[in-house]
Amino acid sequence: MKIISNPFELKEYLHANKSIGFQENQSIGFVPTMGALHEGHISLIKKAKEQNELVVVSIFLNPTQFLKGEDLDKYPKKEVADTKLCQLSGVDVLFFPNVNDIYTQDEVSVLAPKVRGFVLEGESRPGHFNGVLTVVMKLLNIVNPTRAYFGKKDAQQLNLISLMVKQFFMSVEIVAVDTVREKDGLALSSRNAFLTKEEREEALKIATSLRNATAMVMRGVLDSKEITSNMREILAPLHIFYVEILNRNFNQLSHVEIGNTIILVEVRVGTTRLLDNIWL
Repeated sequence: MKIISNPFELKEYLHANKSIGFQENQSIGFVPTMGALHEGHISLIKKAKEQNELVVVSIFLNPTQFLKGEDLDKYPKKEVADTKLCQLSGVDVLFFPNVNDIYTQDEVSVLAPKVRGFVLEGESRPGHFNGVLTVVMKLLNIVNPTRAYFGKKDAQQLNLISLMVKQFFMSVEIVAVDTVREKDGLALSSRNAFLTKEEREEALKIATSLRNATAMVMRGVLDSKEITSNMREILAPLHIFYVEILNRNFNQLSHVEIGNTIILVEVRVGTTRLLDNIWL
């Protein structure tokens, strides 16, 4: 596995086909991460390996998507473990840039759309998705992949990145990968490391609420207000940022549409924000 920190060195490496023995038309799968890798990230890497000849993983804790007072400094950092995990997972290139390699003092930024970027998570974290889209744009331009892989757990992020790629006419396929969960249903997240034992038990209410919503739909209950009201009862007394039922374009639905619905939840457990969803 090749480890590179400089963006220009990575671009040169990926384009120097003759010196590294790759075919000129090789496909590149790209998995951007912020580190603290877990089984969810490994599922992205596996999908990238299945569909591409070369796999690049980036580990970059992006400061521009954290608001003042958020957990940037506390965000788990496991560089040695992450590197070993990438190596064991068969990653070809690990991109490990520094902040100064990615950002300068006078930056051109990508702005999230005025509606979809400032609802749900964007409502309580205004400007968060500006930072997400800016860094993803930079990383995609550095790697120039055939496909880039993102988890469905961060559904709003996935939607906005897909929208950016479409509206900027970018030549990359965005691949959505199913959420990976613990045996008890808790969605894997790097932020789970912040939870105490008691808080983790409370966090299970998120998966319970989503399972119950699915069961209601399977029984023929499709009214969004009835489903979200029931979910809120299950989630109590957690601090709820939102419980919403939207279509795949992130428009609100009065009734569930099978094959075109995402039920989304974001709560705070202790001091930790956790989000999850289910696609129906």
